[in-house]
Amino acid sequence: FHKQFICKVSSVVFLSFLGTPWCAPIKVKHGDARCRTPRGEQYKNVMGTRCKIHCKQGYEAQNTEVVCMASKHWSSNYACREIRCPKLNMPVNGGYKCSDGSYFNSRCEFFCSPGYSLKGQKTATCQHNKEWSGAVPTCVDIDPPKIKCPNVKDKWAEPGKLTARVTWDSPEGVDTADGILTDVILKGKPSKSDFPEGLHKMSYTVFDRAGNKGSCRFNVRVRVRRCSPLFAPDNGYMKCDSDKDNYGANCEFSCTGGYELQGSAARVCQHGLTWSGADTTCAPMNINVGVRTAAALLDQFYEKRRLLIISAPTAANHNYRFQMTNLQHAQCGLDLRHVTVIEVVGIYPTQVGRIRHRLLPPGLALQLRLLLQIPQRSFQMVLVDKQGMDKQRYPFPITAAELFTTIDTFPIRKDEMVLQQEAGQTCQS
Repeated sequence: FHKQFICKVSSVVFLSFLGTPWCAPIKVKHGDARCRTPRGEQYKNVMGTRCKIHCKQGYEAQNTEVVCMASKHWSSNYACREIRCPKLNMPVNGGYKCSDGSYFNSRCEFFCSPGYSLKGQKTATCQHNKEWSGAVPTCVDIDPPKIKCPNVKDKWAEPGKLTARVTWDSPEGVDTADGILTDVILKGKPSKSDFPEGLHKMSYTVFDRAGNKGSCRFNVRVRVRRCSPLFAPDNGYMKCDSDKDNYGANCEFSCTGGYELQGSAARVCQHGLTWSGADTTCAPMNINVGVRTAAALLDQFYEKRRLLIISAPTAANHNYRFQMTNLQHAQCGLDLRHVTVIEVVGIYPTQVGRIRHRLLPPGLALQLRLLLQIPQRSFQMVLVDKQGMDKQRYPFPITAAELFTTIDTFPIRKDEMVLQQEAGQTCQS
């Protein structure tokens, strides 16, 4: 009986023990526990109770199931921890800013340093699977470097020049990314160069390490002060230095043989864009037939005109008439070669001398024949050069072409031909 009594009492005590709270009441923050007791007891923390842990979205259980142990402790930690993604890598030359660190549902926005642009997704969100919704983007340098060209104003050429020295400070490029520039290229003449008249288009181009380029453009305009154009006078020449009409240009004038210069022999284009001196003209030389000697007559032509003296005993002389007819059609060629024709016709005292329409006194005409040793009773032609030298004698008529061929071999004549060609003086028109 005694043993039976003790067993009954012990069973009652044990059953009573099983139905009472044993472990600490289970409380799950950010979640809940669904528990099952061994015999359906009222309390959900009796020994042997099994609880399944459920966490709300964004959280995870350290252990999904716990048991109330005889030690009066739950078998393991059952807290709901916030889901956390791995730490994001920082993009090179950029960064990110997150709404809640690396925790669930945190939204991170990526950004790049100045001068760089984002390549890839702009945001990433921490998901329930502990992974970010997107990969870390990259920051690439696609912005071109910046460069500002100089502001070069118009430049005026210096006196006597057609160029101007133009100077400017070389611009420095600025890279908005890493600040490193690899090359700066100038298209056009460099600073401190002489620029000719006109508009010159220039540009600078700068490159960064990423190969991006930036450019700027500017103009260099050189102006030349110019006077109104001058022209060679009729029956004369003009020789100018520089560009003929620019500020500082000097023009010198000369007249063809048989013409005398009137006005300024040289003129300069001044700063006010007017020519110095007076207008230049070439007037026909004034031949004085009233001189007393043949030498004085010839001196008037010295270094100015060549002379062709045609002498005949009578105006009816066949050679004389043929020669004059031939030369009448060649007057332009005679003038081009600075030839003045002097006719002496007849036998003293009835001889007549003339230079075109101007008559020579009989005594002067006789002196001319005597000085040049020209016979009175036969046809003869004498060619005298500008230095008064007796160059050629013709006892018979010749053609104008033959005469011109001879004159064109004279050294001085060759220089004249160059000037006449430059001035456009011909007989072709």
